[in-house]
Amino acid sequence: IRVSGIEEVRGPNEAPADYVARLAREKASAVQASDEEYVLAADTTVIVGSHVLEKPHSFEDAAAMLRLLSGRSHTVLTGVCLRHHERLQCGVESTIVHMAEMSEDEITRYASSGEPMDKAGGYAIQGLASKYIQGIEGCYYNVVGLPIRRVYEMLRQAGYRFQR
Repeated sequence: IRVSGIEEVRGPNEAPADYVARLAREKASAVQASDEEYVLAADTTVIVGSHVLEKPHSFEDAAAMLRLLSGRSHTVLTGVCLRHHERLQCGVESTIVHMAEMSEDEITRYASSGEPMDKAGGYAIQGLASKYIQGIEGCYYNVVGLPIRRVYEMLRQAGYRFQR
């Protein structure tokens, strides 16, 4: 793991899909790597209505995000970029998540757990929030944070040799 140092700031009027694609591309391009190495970078955001939800900055921010998501469907977008020999392959994966209604007590307890703090949209589908997920349309692993099938295809196209 190499930290790119890229600041994650959405540009004014930047479309969410363009935003995650740009961040993934910038992160992949910023990391030092030899010609033999494959650099994979990704960035995820959550869209609900007209709101773009990134990582919450506080308990209050996490609780506000959960209130927005409660009982609604939202879209998880992950920008992924693979760099090898200075060639970039980039794409965006989109998954729709249907979330059950959460009571104010459930929101408070979940936000207090600390789990939401480093997650786009303020929840982890694979963690404590799993009980609030009614269903998804698309790639589960995209919601976790890395669309595995897309990454596999990108690596294959880049000539990566998989071990048995």
